[in-house]
Amino acid sequence: MKTVILMRHAKSSWKFPELADRDRPLTKRGEHDAPRMGKILKKEEIIPDRILSSTAVRAAATAEAVALKLGYKEEITYLDSLYMAEPVTIIEALQTLPPEVKRVLVIGHNPGMEGLAQILGGKVVSLPTAAIAEIKIPIKEWTELNYGVEGELVGLFKPEH
Repeated sequence: MKTVILMRHAKSSWKFPELADRDRPLTKRGEHDAPRMGKILKKEEIIPDRILSSTAVRAAATAEAVALKLGYKEEITYLDSLYMAEPVTIIEALQTLPPEVKRVLVIGHNPGMEGLAQILGGKVVSLPTAAIAEIKIPIKEWTELNYGVEGELVGLFKPEH
């Protein structure tokens, strides 16, 4: 059994129109929500063995804040391929994980995160900024992960405002 934790990046700013989309920073709300979601994961004992993040500034900042609150000691893996990724691309990234990784946190963007949550968890879920979906997957090796694998959505966490 493996666990995929899908997290949409925290709220990002549109305040600087000259910035490229991937360079947009977090808003004050995003800076507040990201660590709060890390605290929730820690409280719920949903601690990842690995964190994968999009290279977008807003996703990387979210990953770093969550990792800090989790006490995560490993390196965060930043993947350009996760920037605005479709579900198939996220699955391909997960398929490369070594078998000893039991639980992975993926921080990325919609609509790919919601799409993958639906595909793997079997339910339509809304993932507003900083929301998290925890999905248990009945596989032994990450290479077994594909669109046909039916997992179970076991947790859905959203920041409260």
